Amino acid sequence: MATPPEGGAKTNVDKLKDRLVLFSANSSPSCMELANRIAERLGVELGKTEVYQDSNGETRIQIQESVRGKDVYIIQTISPDVNRCLMELCVMAYGCVTACARSVCGVLPYLPYSKQCKMRKRGSIVCKLIASLMCRAGLTHLITVDLHQKEIQGFFNIPVDNLRASPFLLQYIQEEIPDYHNAVIVAKSPSSAKRAQSLAERLRVSIAVIHGDAETDLLDGRHSPPTVRTTGGLPELPFCIPKEKHPITVVGDVAGRIAIIVDDIIDDAVGFVAAAEMLRERGGGESAISQVVVTNTIPHSSQKLQCCKIKTVDVSLILSEAVRRIHCGESMSCLFHNIGADD
Repeated sequence: MATPPEGGAKTNVDKLKDRLVLFSANSSPSCMELANRIAERLGVELGKTEVYQDSNGETRIQIQESVRGKDVYIIQTISPDVNRCLMELCVMAYGCVTACARSVCGVLPYLPYSKQCKMRKRGSIVCKLIASLMCRAGLTHLITVDLHQKEIQGFFNIPVDNLRASPFLLQYIQEEIPDYHNAVIVAKSPSSAKRAQSLAERLRVSIAVIHGDAETDLLDGRHSPPTVRTTGGLPELPFCIPKEKHPITVVGDVAGRIAIIVDDIIDDAVGFVAAAEMLRERGGGESAISQVVVTNTIPHSSQKLQCCKIKTVDVSLILSEAVRRIHCGESMSCLFHNIGADD
């Protein structure tokens, strides 16, 4: 039998840990908290960096340890200062590339600008620009959670793992809502009906949809051909009939049920409050909103101080497992077990 070298032979796990470096892209408490949780689950220490803003507002990054030949994972949560967070990620990724890192993986629980993934008026598909920026900065892989539209993965020319938070939310409902069997999953708008239906089928409860949402479709605005029909031998083109918004109503029975409103992003509380008020009028619960359950993919510590109804579901477990599997070259399929296209 071969004798192990002096000091003991390194296992494969030890060798992999030697090549893994975990960075937090900024020093905000929320980002550091998530990064430390992931590092603790992986059994590694958080890498040493210094991230700060110059007096002229420019972002500066100082990587304070060697990353040559190593696999770097940069964790970045998106604060209200979205553009600063993006620059921190891109500058750090580029710094790792120039420092000869073997690979650079971005861990963004929430992808910014994901709602701007469609052409509106004379605007642009900003999410495509952000994807290109991240790739050019040096990212070789991206881990995110619940993209606003799954097609956004096609904007990147690098591998993108779009993890799901639904198993954690389902677990919260089952553990924290004793009478959840008497609940009804409510889609805030017809566009979120598939997500609500998927959740309802897993909980074995019914579904309701709020129809006639107050959101208005943004017109294209590019009048070509002109709205004034011309003559002179040219054929007249038919014009599309404008949509007529129906009054907001609820499709489904919510009377006497626990109403659980489902959506992927809460960036405007007005729509949620209006939906909750309508459900209460229909007999769905006594209070307009009793709990607001969100994941820690976006920092919201200041909001929790202002509202005691906000409950946080931790998703660091699935993020750390995704990092471990990517780093070890293992299959990611178990992280998507029983996850359908509508989740």
